[in-house]
Amino acid sequence: MSAAPPSSNGLDRRLFRQAAGVGVGALLAGAGLAGQAEAAGGAPLLREDPFRLGVASGEPASDGIVLWTRLAPRPLADDGHGGMARAGYDVRWQVAEDERFRRVVRAGTALALPKLGHSVHPWVRGLRQGRQYFYRFQAQGHTSPSAGSAPRRAPARAPRSASPPPPARRGTTATSPPTATWCPGPRRGVLPRRLRLRVRHHRRQHVARRPGPRHELETNTLADYRVRYCLFKTDLDLQAAHAAAPWVLTPDDHEVQYDYADEKSYYGLSEEDFLLRRAVAYRAYYENCPLPPLALAHGPDARLHRRLRYGGLATLHVLDGRQYRDPKPANTEEQYAPGRSMLGAAQEQWLYRGLRTADSRWNLLLQQVGMVKVTENRVDQWDGYPAARQRLLDVLGERGVAPSVVFTGDCHRSIAGDLLADFADPDSAIVSSQFLGTSIASDGDGAPSDNYAKDWMQHPWMSFYDGGRGYVLGHADASAVTAEYRAVPYVRADNQAAGIFLDRFRVEHGCPGLQKVS
Repeated sequence: MSAAPPSSNGLDRRLFRQAAGVGVGALLAGAGLAGQAEAAGGAPLLREDPFRLGVASGEPASDGIVLWTRLAPRPLADDGHGGMARAGYDVRWQVAEDERFRRVVRAGTALALPKLGHSVHPWVRGLRQGRQYFYRFQAQGHTSPSAGSAPRRAPARAPRSASPPPPARRGTTATSPPTATWCPGPRRGVLPRRLRLRVRHHRRQHVARRPGPRHELETNTLADYRVRYCLFKTDLDLQAAHAAAPWVLTPDDHEVQYDYADEKSYYGLSEEDFLLRRAVAYRAYYENCPLPPLALAHGPDARLHRRLRYGGLATLHVLDGRQYRDPKPANTEEQYAPGRSMLGAAQEQWLYRGLRTADSRWNLLLQQVGMVKVTENRVDQWDGYPAARQRLLDVLGERGVAPSVVFTGDCHRSIAGDLLADFADPDSAIVSSQFLGTSIASDGDGAPSDNYAKDWMQHPWMSFYDGGRGYVLGHADASAVTAEYRAVPYVRADNQAAGIFLDRFRVEHGCPGLQKVS
């Protein structure tokens, strides 16, 4: 999660075995699916509030959702266990129809184990479609979340599967490093209160105390990653964002190491050492996010691409553009080699089958990096994989494939453009459109224009560019997908900045291409 090169390649091989050693029993216990025989007993008393990392929900389905919290009374403890004893703890969860929890409709107990950083991921089923729900956790008399005030309850919402499909709203934002900046949106009313779901995970941090030396070092071990996530998640603004609505998450490079590709380290780690690092990074990613059990890594491998159906309205194809990609090309000849892949052959075929068989009004692709053509030297984006991009564009343009829109982070800029059937021919058909969300806080305050604007906006298929901080608010219904770009004027000074409307674009069903909405 740091761009600094590692100081040593000598990582502890025992961590690799630990990373691969989470058994099915621990996974089911953390998901609240194990039997009563898994119940905790004799665990030391929790004398401090264990819910200091907040709560979150994700993976909204037609009848349920994944809930998440992690017990950590002292989140920044150097050993990565958050001040918890090496014991299992029963964590009770409740889902109710009202904020006071007088009408509890689902409840259960999950087991928070040290093997999974004392995180729990109960998968709640049997909820009614389209209803607003509230959830919370309890452990040894403590109720989540506390933050020194009355407990706040976060809403959970399950999408409908009925016809006609209802509209959906979603927010998109990109990655951000831990810096001395603020996130004004969630607690200042910049973000709308009734978002159905948010796409992508943003990571930034401000804390009352300055991070210690450990938090400024390169992350290598499982403890390092756990502490770094705690550093982010002790931020109250980030907690508010996570509690506001269900999340659909997909990682990019910084969850492991800057600009890695498959088994290749950007900084030259040996393959063995880098796979060890990837294993502990993926493990910590699962422990700290509202992800389904499928996403828990087995050693250095994690199934992170998946598909979610939002009723008859949209099929969400959540992609993994890091774990299987070919390394950066060494030259132009290699860059244009026909066999190069961003997603890997198996994920490509999985995506193409899903696009061709989806019977929803829209295909929404949620992925990591810029897909529109920019310049040949942006090889960390789809420009570095032109053959793979062309294969995808060909499928998106096939007759019978539902109209599509691509949502993306990564660039730390607000960008919108169209995807052409053939970027070598500016007059070729538009087969899709892409909305890129900027970062919440990285790269400082930003500005409407910067040194990268010329590269992006030189092309006729581009419609919008802004270098400020913010997010994209999307709205989808049967007739159109609309994206509204919002920002704040600053993030360095404090978290009091008011939101700014930047621009709005619309893609109509059956009429490809971005249309500016006045």
